[in-house]
Amino acid sequence: MRRYTRRPLPGDPTDPAGLTGLLERYLLWMATHHYAQGTVLVRRVTLGKFLRWCHERSVTQAREVTREMVERYQRHLFYYRKRNGDPLTVTSQAHWLTALRSWFAWMRRERLLDEDPASLMQLPREEHRLPRHALSEREVEAVLAQPQLSRPCGVRDRAILETLYSTGLRREEALGLHLGDLDRERGTVLVRRGKGNKDRFVPIGPRALAWLEKYLAEVRPRFLVEANTPTIFLTRTGRRIRADQLSATVRQYLEKAGIAKQGACHLFRHTAATLMLEGGADVRYIQAMLGHVSLATTQIYTHVTIAKLREVHEKTHPGRLYREPGKAPQPGDSRAEGQGSDNQDAGSQHADGGSGHSDRGPAGDHEPDDDQDASACLA
Repeated sequence: MRRYTRRPLPGDPTDPAGLTGLLERYLLWMATHHYAQGTVLVRRVTLGKFLRWCHERSVTQAREVTREMVERYQRHLFYYRKRNGDPLTVTSQAHWLTALRSWFAWMRRERLLDEDPASLMQLPREEHRLPRHALSEREVEAVLAQPQLSRPCGVRDRAILETLYSTGLRREEALGLHLGDLDRERGTVLVRRGKGNKDRFVPIGPRALAWLEKYLAEVRPRFLVEANTPTIFLTRTGRRIRADQLSATVRQYLEKAGIAKQGACHLFRHTAATLMLEGGADVRYIQAMLGHVSLATTQIYTHVTIAKLREVHEKTHPGRLYREPGKAPQPGDSRAEGQGSDNQDAGSQHADGGSGHSDRGPAGDHEPDDDQDASACLA
């Protein structure tokens, strides 16, 4: 989860009709209705930005917000530029405006407003983008070989990478795994309170299990400070690994493997889904494994399984008959081996007016190198 700084909200939180007080009431309502903690935190951040925008314009009361102001704020988000000069993505704009619309809809339901100024707001049309990158099997194995197995942190990092690759878990889901969530006999892990506060079981492969067993038996007891710590993956000081620490470490391993593709932990999630679909897995099983509520979210991966499309293209596209650039096909060329005479007959019929239509387990030896170990990020 991205680490947000909890900045104080502007305004008077004790004013029952003020935007600040109503926002605090709304966040409390979300928490008491069992919204995920991360969702409540993100809503606080995004709506806090709207609150500051309003206070800069001397608007402090909910009844002072008009439809014209909401439209102006939407334009503000469109023209907004981040510190690096980039605009907000369409997805980010839509998420911020959705939060705003939900907040005002809540005020209207609670009879705190006579009219909802955001009810007629039209959200920007979101782009349907494909996952930008996925690793090939060879690239995955190259990354998995990077941790220095002569060091305890290297064994732990290898176990984490194997878990991400085998299960397709989100970063926070993997770091939140407890000892009791691992079922060795059934070969599953229990994801507790994943995205949307939903639990699910996810299969984990034997190789990942073997590396987990090695880590749990040989490394974790050395990192453990408090005996009752339930978290599986720990730093060298016995603490739970932070999400940004893990991303930095995985990014270093990708760079050491010579892979320039963007992403870190989530790259393994994309890769697991893409390679399983290319291997013939039903998209509904991928949906269950990834924890997607909507099948449409999972179906974006069906558009990136290019290997199958390329195979069909090579077998069926007539352009494959051309053996050399600029050279016309010869009479002996055919669409399939052993069918040359049939194609010639079909061709003559058409001319006459016819209708011719590494799997290495944890026992593998790796020589340590002299490079700085990426796992130092997780100290």
